[in-house]
Amino acid sequence: MHKKMHYIGYPAKKGQVRFISVFVFYVCAFFIVIAFLSGCDGGVFGIRGLNRDSGHISETRLLMDTVCTITIHGDFDTGLLDEAFQLCVEYEALLSMTMEGSDVWRINHAGGEPVPVDPRTIEVINAGLVFGEFSGGLFDITIGRLSRLWDFGNEQNVPSEAEIDAARSTVDYRQVLVSGDTVQLLDPDAWIDLGAIAKGYIAYKTAEFLVANNVSGALVDMGRDIVTIGSRHDGTPWRIAVQDPFGDASDWLGVLEVKWVSVLSSGIYERQFEKNGVIYHHILDPGTGMPVKSDVISATVITQTGVTGEGLSTLAILAGSERAQELFKRAHGFIGAVLVLDNGEVLKIGDIDFRLIE
Repeated sequence: MHKKMHYIGYPAKKGQVRFISVFVFYVCAFFIVIAFLSGCDGGVFGIRGLNRDSGHISETRLLMDTVCTITIHGDFDTGLLDEAFQLCVEYEALLSMTMEGSDVWRINHAGGEPVPVDPRTIEVINAGLVFGEFSGGLFDITIGRLSRLWDFGNEQNVPSEAEIDAARSTVDYRQVLVSGDTVQLLDPDAWIDLGAIAKGYIAYKTAEFLVANNVSGALVDMGRDIVTIGSRHDGTPWRIAVQDPFGDASDWLGVLEVKWVSVLSSGIYERQFEKNGVIYHHILDPGTGMPVKSDVISATVITQTGVTGEGLSTLAILAGSERAQELFKRAHGFIGAVLVLDNGEVLKIGDIDFRLIE
């Protein structure tokens, strides 16, 4: 099915990732179904696995409208899993666009007035604004009115041209003013949507928490947004399977072997619907208000931080393969990527351990 894989080598930034609480300079949803092949427990909703013989504990919960799994190697109590998941709940309560009372919800419903918010919300918004500047507005966190209008999670209707134009007119990341602990939308009709970076940020912060609690081997999987700590219990790398976008959910394109990195994916085929013979997907072009037309149908990006990787994976689809590679070269913390093109070609970029499954 696939044509031969092309290898494009970029200098990789080597060295163990240090999980420290600092502002993440570059950001960047979502897609290629990624699963880890670690042989751990916890593969379905509500499952907690405790296996002292294999040396790990694991649990899977439904959070942020996705399946989230945390696996920890070593002699740890399951209470650490509870604390890690509680941290995820706290972050979701700050960053969700749809959860009434969240920081983002309050900003969007403030009618253009300044809103005091949590410093962590400021951190994510600042990262989104930096990435908006980095991409020349191709990545824009004020896409909230458009994403809500299309509402791929519920309705399956194509908005009218007038509705799209009205929503598109509110998209401009330069209208977001961050001052101290407050955020203000200078366009009172604009909405922020942090969905393209929030889960990567939450996964990374959860990994920071685990490292602070003396964990040296773990995998945090926030629904295909993955952060790895160290290696598996036997010292081997984590094995991350990337789904074949042309196949079924159980068909794998290839496998990544990684340590101390974030692996994040985006793609056009997970949230989509067909109307009158036309397929509409959820990655929207802020310039047109329509699903973006791109030669990249899925992107898996390996970076030092989760928020950077998630944003870059979305941006790869928005920008297309040629421009994406130029942006990768400029992005702080970029390690490598696997891009699948609409013609079936697979581009392996950077110094990463990835092999196709024949």
